[in-house]
Amino acid sequence: MLAFLGAIICIIASVHPAGTAAPAAAPAADNDSAAAALLPAADKGLGALHGPAEALASAGPRLPGGPQSPPLFSRFVCTPLSAECPATGPGTGPGPEELLALRSAAAQLRRTALEQKERIRMDQETIRELTGKLSRCEGGLRTAPAAAAAAPAAAGLRAAPRPGTMGHPPAEPPAVRELEEAVRALQDRIDRIEQELPARTNGSAPTAPALARDALHTKMEQLEEQLLSKILTLQKERQAASTNRSQQQQHIDKELNSLQNRLTELEHGPPGYSPPNAFKVTIPVQNNYMYARMKKSLPELYAFTICMWLKSKALAGLGTPFSYSVPSQANEIVLLEWGTNPLELLINDKVAQLPLSLKDKAWHHVCVAWTTRDGKWSAYQDGEQRGAGENLASWHAIKPQGVLILGQEQDMLGGRFDATQAFVGELAQFGVWDHMLAPAEILGLANCTSHLQGNVIQWDDQAVEVFGGASKAPFAACEEGRKA
Repeated sequence: MLAFLGAIICIIASVHPAGTAAPAAAPAADNDSAAAALLPAADKGLGALHGPAEALASAGPRLPGGPQSPPLFSRFVCTPLSAECPATGPGTGPGPEELLALRSAAAQLRRTALEQKERIRMDQETIRELTGKLSRCEGGLRTAPAAAAAAPAAAGLRAAPRPGTMGHPPAEPPAVRELEEAVRALQDRIDRIEQELPARTNGSAPTAPALARDALHTKMEQLEEQLLSKILTLQKERQAASTNRSQQQQHIDKELNSLQNRLTELEHGPPGYSPPNAFKVTIPVQNNYMYARMKKSLPELYAFTICMWLKSKALAGLGTPFSYSVPSQANEIVLLEWGTNPLELLINDKVAQLPLSLKDKAWHHVCVAWTTRDGKWSAYQDGEQRGAGENLASWHAIKPQGVLILGQEQDMLGGRFDATQAFVGELAQFGVWDHMLAPAEILGLANCTSHLQGNVIQWDDQAVEVFGGASKAPFAACEEGRKA
């Protein structure tokens, strides 16, 4: 903008005013007066537009009049413009168009000078604001007052305007350069203060605000530790309370169950003595997964007697009241009635048909006895012998370490049941002896005059496991037999 201003001034200074007949040496004075008239308020920034008068006098071009002609440019530092001026004399001068152009250029120059003046004033206000802030920062750091250091710069910015005439051009730098140098100086001072700040903070003794801040941090740390300790204590108390509630709930459930059982006993009257063999196994549905298993196996036997109470609920065929299987023989001992076949006793897969009738859905006492000598066997129903025979697996020994199942027929050791061969009904008082019982002993078991227990396997609640939905229930054999 300053370069444009200088160019306009040079153009104006190189043109002679209309209607004047002054000699050639007069334009310098006219240029000075014209510049003073056009720029009355730009005295603070126009000093940068001047240059040395001697250099201008020796470097400028001459008019066509010869070497004695004076130069036609002012002493502003600008690009010289050669001009072919019209001859001076009476009746000669610029036309109306040239006057209009000169007036427009002068008005534009005046507006530009005013705008430049306003911009310089705003820059000065900014520098004063920055200087005040810098002074406040230096005062906070206990340094020398910044006003004394900033005063020369401010005074320099507010110095009286330089002459600014075209006849005496000053040699100082332009106003914009002065502003830049002042801002740069302020920036350097701010940088030095920022560099000195950590060193002063670390090297100086702690001030009162610093001590107060340290005390506040210490207090906050103590409060945080107390809060964390309180949270941990509350968590432990909550866990303990949860454990106590769980234990109390279990205790309450146990007490409620005990009260419920006691209430049931009171409703049904005082309980009598129930021996361990006073129960029955119930298989309600014909399938291949409901059964009972004896925990104890058989030893090696050369004779046996097997007795039980049973009540069949099957529509056709008794099924399999019991089966004993060993690893080498699935049908080691089996009592089976399947389909339309009669009731059969299988020993080592050898078969003997038994003339028993057990399909009336009533309780019956059943016994089968066998000995390896000559393979003799006998069958009893309700204490009476209904059949006998010989040559059933003669001289065969019953193998030990097998699996004894109630209610299912084993096609392999302990499994592969067939639902069509399953027993449906109730079983009780299953016992095994290692010899053939006498007919009188079997009759005593059937009419409840004898309580003889098997010497190989006894009917005991702890010795029988139920699976697949089979269940146990109280049972009194003689009472149920009398009812039947």
